[in-house]
Amino acid sequence: MSSASEQVGTLDVALAHAARLLEQSPTLAAEQAREILKAAPGHPHARLILGAAYRRSGDARAALEVLELLAREQPHAFPAHLELGVARGEAGRGVEAVAALRRAVQLKPDAPDAWRVLADQLDSMDDAAGADQARARYIKTATKDPKLLEAAAALVENKLPVAETLLRKHLQAHPTDIAALRMLAEIAARLRRYADAATLLEQCLELAPSFDAARHNYAIVLNRQANSAAALREIERLLAKEPRNPAYRNLQAAILAGLGDYADSIAVYEAVLKEFPNQPKVWMSYGHALKTARRKDECVAAYRRALAIEPTLGEVYWSFANLKTFRFTDSDVAAMRMHLAAEKTSDDDRLHFEFALGKALEDAAEYESSFAHYSEGNAIRRRLHRYSAGETHAALERSKALYTPQFFAARAEAGSPAADPIFVLGLPRAGSTLIEQILASHSLVEGTMELPDIGTIARDLAPPNAREREADAERRYPHAVGDLALPALRELGERYLASTRVQRKTPAPYFIDKMPNNCLHVGLIHLILPNARIIDARRHPLGCCFSGFKQQFARGQNFSYSLRDIGAYYCDYVEMMAHIDSVLPGRVHRVFYERMIEDTEAEVRRMLDYCGLPFEEQCLRFYENERAVRTASSEQVRQPIFREGVDHWRHYEPWLGPLKEALGSVLECYPGVPAIFPSIDAARNP
Repeated sequence: MSSASEQVGTLDVALAHAARLLEQSPTLAAEQAREILKAAPGHPHARLILGAAYRRSGDARAALEVLELLAREQPHAFPAHLELGVARGEAGRGVEAVAALRRAVQLKPDAPDAWRVLADQLDSMDDAAGADQARARYIKTATKDPKLLEAAAALVENKLPVAETLLRKHLQAHPTDIAALRMLAEIAARLRRYADAATLLEQCLELAPSFDAARHNYAIVLNRQANSAAALREIERLLAKEPRNPAYRNLQAAILAGLGDYADSIAVYEAVLKEFPNQPKVWMSYGHALKTARRKDECVAAYRRALAIEPTLGEVYWSFANLKTFRFTDSDVAAMRMHLAAEKTSDDDRLHFEFALGKALEDAAEYESSFAHYSEGNAIRRRLHRYSAGETHAALERSKALYTPQFFAARAEAGSPAADPIFVLGLPRAGSTLIEQILASHSLVEGTMELPDIGTIARDLAPPNAREREADAERRYPHAVGDLALPALRELGERYLASTRVQRKTPAPYFIDKMPNNCLHVGLIHLILPNARIIDARRHPLGCCFSGFKQQFARGQNFSYSLRDIGAYYCDYVEMMAHIDSVLPGRVHRVFYERMIEDTEAEVRRMLDYCGLPFEEQCLRFYENERAVRTASSEQVRQPIFREGVDHWRHYEPWLGPLKEALGSVLECYPGVPAIFPSIDAARNP
């Protein structure tokens, strides 16, 4: 008869053998684990191996049967909760997967693999903020170099300047440290310095091409820079290695949407959700793609599915509101009020609830309460996103000083001769989507989206870290434009045409770029693309500004979260366009929203004449156009023109005093332009 110690020794050998088999043959590992359990019923380690083997063999149901019970019986067993989290994630039970993984890292906070898996799971659920936090913890726990531990700790605590200083000092001595490079890229991405982040990640991948985590970060950064084609190449490279990875596939779907390939994007989302159905943010992203593809009923159903999984997801309620034509039910309103009253509601969810409830009450004609909720949502947003009206005004003054008639005359032969682009610019919510839809209904014109390429070129022309060096203001953009020789200006025009080509899906000779913020870059556009058409979409200051104030923009419009800031921005915009009119007479065609509503055909004919296009009847039936529309007005421009929205701001006039004060003479003169514009001090101070 064997002794107890011999039996234990035999059991340990068998368990070690089963664990090795997991890497080579999960099926054989499962057989070995079952044999062990015959001899030692209920043995926790054997059950863990069995559950892991089932998962790796693709039998999620069997894996979960084993692991769910094991985790309940072993509430303090880190490996059980980690394996359960992975299995739940692979079974598409994202919210439950996160719960198990958070329990795992609570049990063992220094386990890098657990933080990495949690970050990947949150990425697959479109929880970018949560993934960033988990990834920072992963970096900290995975870092063994004591010189990097302090930087990693600062990163976890979101002390970004401290972490950046430590990392840059470390990289001076160790320039090929890929862990430090990736950490520094993480900081740059959080600060939205995406070009810097991309450069650092490129260095990482040059040193370590198989560094998949860095490649995933690189794809994310490229996508945030709107470099969708390059991002797609990187994510496809990752998918070739891990075709089922939900984080990679979700990013692939988002990139395809950015490229305008909505059918492919929707197909990827559907495949991911079929396999991983309990991902609320993926359902929401799927709904966004359906909305753009004009599949409204399916879009609403997708949003409802997201809420069924995660009722506190405020962004879904805002997504409903952002359909513009959707009407909330009484139970929807009650749910939003309940979530706003809950102390644990995050700022991000809270601001979405505020904007959505503002829209619900607006539809119910409860304008005072509606305004209060819009104001609170804007206040939260403003705390989260810095904006300086003074900096915007200073950029305007620099542009006016540089762009003189003599400056343009000396560069009359500059730029690419191509006439392909039609720029539609101004303020958001000024009617640019309507103009785009009308033009895109012409047989010779293709609609695309709000393209970021001009803004990217402008940022690239500024010296490094210019925003941080007040003494270097004279070398900031746009002064750097004055240093460019004629061939360089032409090269920038060709660069713009090349980078936007991926957005063109038809053989139409002209395409529309309707990025509103390009109103800050009209001088640059003229220099690099002198034959491009430029259309200024203008709307009554109160109608335009208040419409922007009640719109919760995804990004890029930080001036819109204060009535004074948006009024000051409107003044700067009008002043900039007035300057362009004086130094380049006739270069810009202006469309007033109110005139387009009152006499649509006459305004459409004027606009087509300016663009050198023959009149086509379908431009007046723009609402029949089946093209995808990727802005907040997408549902509205699929209806015939109606006048009811023109003066809608009057319902809120009692609370628009700060906006009126900021606008000053610009409001009084509309649609004309004042001879003297309000100073920035008058616009910003009561």
